Amino acid sequence: MAATTAAGTTVAEVVAELAALEDPRAREVNERHGDDHGVNLGKLRAVAKRLKTQQDLARRLWETGDTAARLLALLICRPKAFERDELDVMVRESRTPKVHDWLVNYVVRKSPHAEELRTAWSADPDPVVASAGWALTTERVAKQPDGLDLPGLLDVIEAEMRDAPDRLQWAMNHCLAQIGIEHAEHRARAIDIGERLQVLRDHPTPPNCTSPFAPVWIAEMVRRRHEQ
Repeated sequence: MAATTAAGTTVAEVVAELAALEDPRAREVNERHGDDHGVNLGKLRAVAKRLKTQQDLARRLWETGDTAARLLALLICRPKAFERDELDVMVRESRTPKVHDWLVNYVVRKSPHAEELRTAWSADPDPVVASAGWALTTERVAKQPDGLDLPGLLDVIEAEMRDAPDRLQWAMNHCLAQIGIEHAEHRARAIDIGERLQVLRDHPTPPNCTSPFAPVWIAEMVRRRHEQ
């Protein structure tokens, strides 16, 4: 018998709907970015809008392990309803980039456990988990920097970013850029670290997009703010 949620929708029905939305071309594009699903994200969001918030269904969809189902779960869940250890398990299960990013941005950031997890994850030996901690740190650099040791963060970035695995390197680089953008007193050092490490200097950047190379990124964002 299919598991039925309080709202009357079964997991099997939702999984079948997602399977029907599978698009080989979308899968091909997604797989180039490490995401193993073929559902157009606009259509996925439309399904989420119809289902509305359903925490029990979200948990059951997550348990399927299917990437599209997990993305939908993150859209219909209640972020504050997850326990700290539950979120810790979820981030360790999130091996595809989109699931990982949505979990951190849509759920963990809104959780009452975000700060505790930020501290724990940043020092985790698993680079994907550590990247989640750095993403949460970047959020604090921009919005709640009080209490953060910004020189200490720059020390760690300077020592570890060049040789960090890709996902962790990207998250550290974002934090470096954010420190340079938001905190003028640390801007020169942030730019200097970026120039010396050369991380993402040659990263392909589409036209009209800002390079992720930290010195360029910092300079461009500061310029835009001065023009406003």
